[in-house]
Amino acid sequence: MVAMRELSIPEKNVFLDKQSGKDFERPQYKKLVKKLKPDDLLYIKSIDRLGRNYGEILEQWRILTKEKGIDIVVLDMPLLDTRRGKDLMGTFLSDIVLQVLSFVAENERTNIRQRQAEGIAAAKARGVRFGRPPRPLPENYHSAYQRWKAGAITGTAAKECGMPLSSFRYRAEIYEKAKLL
Repeated sequence: MVAMRELSIPEKNVFLDKQSGKDFERPQYKKLVKKLKPDDLLYIKSIDRLGRNYGEILEQWRILTKEKGIDIVVLDMPLLDTRRGKDLMGTFLSDIVLQVLSFVAENERTNIRQRQAEGIAAAKARGVRFGRPPRPLPENYHSAYQRWKAGAITGTAAKECGMPLSSFRYRAEIYEKAKLL
């Protein structure tokens, strides 16, 4: 946003998605593409802000520049400015830089996901629990569980405890495992 403000781009012409750039199914990106007209100028902070999928970045770049007829300026990579170098050599250099940066963007996304998975696995190995902490069992859970386990009552045990049946069964499974230890 700071970079766009420095270019004096009106807020109404700034499109910002707050979700991953893994694909182009983003609401603000779709709105941007619909609004673009031939000879418009699109500023992008960096190529990885456009997307993080190598093939899709190249395809969207082609759609924007060839089909929509707009110019694109990637602020942190001056070589990716379609206003300059519209001759064969300039186009060739832009295409090479675009392909390299698109590859880097997708590779970084892959690395982020791998590091995230490694971090989650390490945290689980240290005993970190994810998700919402479980609610304490109701006071009458033990007696309802005993009657349910003995077959004296069925799913009404969950109602007695004020729990959904799936939660009652899930907690019963944990309860049984804890008794075995």
